[in-house]
Amino acid sequence: MGLHAVLFLFPLFALSCAEQVKYLDCGSEDGKVAFVDINPCPKQPCELHKGQSYSVNVTFTSAVDSKTSKAVVHGVVAGVPVPFPIPVDDGCKSGVTCPIEKMRDYSYVTELPVKTEYPSIKLVVEWELKDDSNKDLFCIKFPVQVVN
Repeated sequence: MGLHAVLFLFPLFALSCAEQVKYLDCGSEDGKVAFVDINPCPKQPCELHKGQSYSVNVTFTSAVDSKTSKAVVHGVVAGVPVPFPIPVDDGCKSGVTCPIEKMRDYSYVTELPVKTEYPSIKLVVEWELKDDSNKDLFCIKFPVQVVN
């Protein structure tokens, strides 16, 4: 197998290792989610190891035009949303081509770092991507477990 074939097949292999995650839509007003995957996540709920980063990919269709997009992430513990900082909250710098156009498909791709100081706990991640009107292009919830 030549080098070109290996370089072509590697991205396909990397994509095949991503796990499609079961999620709940929590109010996607201005879009529709097609699928969510997290890599690595060999079983569900996803075990997020402290000190590691995880690739998150949300594929969605926008129902509106929007010049911008901003991600807001919370960990919901005992019903209380706690801000979960991510390195880049600008969706336009996370795989989404802006301006966003109505009825187009987008793949929002970013990293979810798990800090070593986070407690070992089961929680629900609530991930929103907001448009110009501060409405959700998508809002999803999925369970995770933070482990050592």
